[in-house]
Amino acid sequence: MFKIKWQTFIGFTLATLIVVFTTSPQFRTIYALPKYMTIFEDEIAFWEVQYPLTIDVHESIEDTLHVKSITTENFFSKPVFLEPLKHGQAIVDFKLFGFIPVKQVEVDVVAPIKVIAGGQSIGVILKSEGVLVVGSSPVVSIDGSVTNPAKKAGIQVGDRILQINDITVHRDVEVAEILDRCGNDQKVASILLKRNEENVYVQIKPILCPDTKRYRIGLFVRDSAVGVGTLTFFDPKSFVYGALGHVITDSDTNQPIPCGDGKIVPANVSGIQSGKNGQPGEKIGNFIEEDQLIGNIEKNTQFGIYGKINAEKIDSVFSEPIEVASMNQIQPGYAEMLTVIDGQTIERFAIQIEKVNMQNYPEGKGIVVKVIDERLLARTGGIVQGMSGSPIIQNEKIVGAITHVFVHDPTKGYGCFMDWMLMESGIISKKNLNENQRLFSGLTQIVI
Repeated sequence: MFKIKWQTFIGFTLATLIVVFTTSPQFRTIYALPKYMTIFEDEIAFWEVQYPLTIDVHESIEDTLHVKSITTENFFSKPVFLEPLKHGQAIVDFKLFGFIPVKQVEVDVVAPIKVIAGGQSIGVILKSEGVLVVGSSPVVSIDGSVTNPAKKAGIQVGDRILQINDITVHRDVEVAEILDRCGNDQKVASILLKRNEENVYVQIKPILCPDTKRYRIGLFVRDSAVGVGTLTFFDPKSFVYGALGHVITDSDTNQPIPCGDGKIVPANVSGIQSGKNGQPGEKIGNFIEEDQLIGNIEKNTQFGIYGKINAEKIDSVFSEPIEVASMNQIQPGYAEMLTVIDGQTIERFAIQIEKVNMQNYPEGKGIVVKVIDERLLARTGGIVQGMSGSPIIQNEKIVGAITHVFVHDPTKGYGCFMDWMLMESGIISKKNLNENQRLFSGLTQIVI
């Protein structure tokens, strides 16, 4: 009888400890750690581990990471360090009482990475793959009837026109010209569309619009997006660059623009429209020389645009490469952002990192920042459009890039981790990325 009561007491006590621990701040912190983590060889990951939590590295691969702890007077709490030993992968286990699994983190140990920090304003010209359908427009024919041939044929907003009558099209004016020719020749237009990842074929007979004196099918189309953003970094060895920190989407469809071709060119900031609560501000910029190519655009991704850069045409605040810090090194506190608010001069502005959202999977908004630089606040009101991609520097290391502004508080904004941008650039191994969309800019559209 006594033995049963003692076992019941132990079970109750154990259950109570587990419940108390799982509601503790430490459990929430550990449980929120990302499933995958990158640590550079010269970094040390640090956690405060409290009893009954334990931490260990799988024995079979523990020569990649070494667990070190510091003895303190507090028996129930001790700082624990993960010290990288060599390149490779390791699995770190957090357990209750050494046997109840709580969290498992896969750690990639990679060589230290140094990049040239950006901050330059750049003009971005992104050509889509094919010609993007951004809207529909009914056509009034000569007899006064109203119709929309494209809509009847099943063309949807977001479709991309790749070919018409076996002719590959890249520009909106090409689409308009070919359709007008088909109408004049009394021919049917056989159109190849890309809808998501599927090829779709439709046939449409253009009709004559008496207002424009051209044959039309009832669509608004666009072939490019143009805007001003900020360069984040480039690799001095491979000359791969990253910019913006978020995907470029079409302003009408809000869908990411598949990259067919593109380029970045020098841009000049000629003015600032200050941000206000509920009304984001923006940089007023212009392209200095549209033909003066700084780099190409090879990818338009969740974490910005990427391509190859001409390093000789780039000036930087840092004349030498600076180290990249992984997300586990970022701490709430003082930091700086590099950006341009006048002309082409890159300046350093004080910000406060208010929160670091350790993420299970690559996604945006990992860092919450607040502008504390009085001069920047007086000039811009905080974060404005065009600052996307501005590098975030903490402890003289580049840790991320500005991506979004809080609409109702322009002094605050989000940033993405350099971990994710380096993955997208191909500089470090890429994990699966979740799709995230972000409005960039739209240009003029053409009616067809």
